[in-house]
Amino acid sequence: MANIQSIKRLKSEVGAIILAHNYQRPEVQDVADFVGDSLELSLKAAESDAEYIVFCGVDFMAEQAAILNPKSVVLHPVASSICPMAHMLSLETAKEYRERYPGAPFVVYVNSIAEVKAVADYIVTSANAAKLVGLLKEDTVLFGPDRHLASYVAEKTGKKIIPVPAFGHCPVHVLFDPEHVQRAREAFPGSRVLAHPECVDEVRRLSDFVGSTSQMLRAPSSMTDRSFVIGTEVGVVHRMRSLYPDRIFVPLSESAVCPNMKKITLDSVETSLRARVYRVNVPEHVAAKVRENLKRTFDLLGVNVSWRWN
Repeated sequence: MANIQSIKRLKSEVGAIILAHNYQRPEVQDVADFVGDSLELSLKAAESDAEYIVFCGVDFMAEQAAILNPKSVVLHPVASSICPMAHMLSLETAKEYRERYPGAPFVVYVNSIAEVKAVADYIVTSANAAKLVGLLKEDTVLFGPDRHLASYVAEKTGKKIIPVPAFGHCPVHVLFDPEHVQRAREAFPGSRVLAHPECVDEVRRLSDFVGSTSQMLRAPSSMTDRSFVIGTEVGVVHRMRSLYPDRIFVPLSESAVCPNMKKITLDSVETSLRARVYRVNVPEHVAAKVRENLKRTFDLLGVNVSWRWN
């Protein structure tokens, strides 16, 4: 059975780095060289000179790492570790909405498949979606695939946001309901409730803070509160307890588990390193369009990034 020490030795022999999302199992986070959200991991992948990048996350994240760093080999330990929400928006549906609303910019969440990112105008994260949409001159914007993040962006910008598709959602974040928040306040009086923008609007309104996983991770550093209830996938709680050992963190619901994220284990990471599986390949014509759309996004946001392919 694999353990952290054996994986670290193997990683050094292979010439690899391990990147892990905040929603991964605690032991997978602990063996990683870097833990973060999808954007942070993408940027780490883009900057890496490692021969191999073992990406512990769901499929769209590994795809994006391969797109941003074509010089390294990106390995996804469990090929079936997918994001259900990303697959709710197909290329056909994206093209259909573009034809139906020809004057509306098409903004897609990073939680999308590469082919959809390639036909978008902008690619955003939950942390910068509202800011980017607010900078657009158009008042009507197509946004996919998460309808709850679309609703959040509409609240923040006052613009007409058309969700693409109408039913897109994260199966984990829609588990939370107002009763979860009410019960948490009763069980942990005085605690701050932090919620992800993929939550339904009723949960967002009842929370004290709404933000992406990276924003939630930073929030306690600027707060004097000692106890926090975390409204996102339970994996973040492990990270928060590591970052703030003197604070109390509890999940809004113990059931908020992404089964696809949890498919990756120490054993699968070790197998990935030994057998060099599973290699992520994105057609270059798709990757080039995604890089172009990402660059357009960062240019509008005023973010300077040193892309490896320049």
